[in-house]
Amino acid sequence: MYAKETFKRAFERVTGIARPSRTETQSRVRRRKAWPSWFADDGLIPNNPDLPFVRYSGAVSLKDALDPAAVLEQLFTANRWTGSWRNGIYDYAHYHPRTHEVLGIASGMAKVRFGGAKGKIFELKAGDVVILPAGTGHQALSASQDLVVVGAYPEEGHYEEFEGSEREHARAVAMIPKVPLAKTDPVYGAKGPLTSLWRRNKR
Repeated sequence: MYAKETFKRAFERVTGIARPSRTETQSRVRRRKAWPSWFADDGLIPNNPDLPFVRYSGAVSLKDALDPAAVLEQLFTANRWTGSWRNGIYDYAHYHPRTHEVLGIASGMAKVRFGGAKGKIFELKAGDVVILPAGTGHQALSASQDLVVVGAYPEEGHYEEFEGSEREHARAVAMIPKVPLAKTDPVYGAKGPLTSLWRRNKR
């Protein structure tokens, strides 16, 4: 399925077919409350000592979109979250110590645990968006067969993936506070809830 999504994305970028305009993309954005969650370091998954995980429920209306994943890609890119991909969510705990990450559900649904073994489980569905500050553990516990997730990263970060080992932990703890704040909210732009929420909590 994900190979098909990769092909579809490449085809759209060459032909422009099914790629939504900026106007259409913005018309699908719904103003939603930012729901923050904080996760403690559990010795394997460091999470983030300063910044909360943020969830927007139903932030993007994807009904009748020719390609829902393309809507999320366009939205994130417009708000300067780049390096987007289409896939699922790994079924093992992992995290990124040098960049923040946004995940948007394009289709299907998934039960995902954020924050490691002592974290919190969320049921995500199409149109939901979650924002993971650097260090936040994430792991899919179950997913529908039609799940498609779009991920992206702020321009200021650097991609690296750790899997929650004791050997990695000390390095990650040193890296995470050095990751710059994202300059924009991936859904709502420069004046979105994320930017003010993170600035208030950054030490």
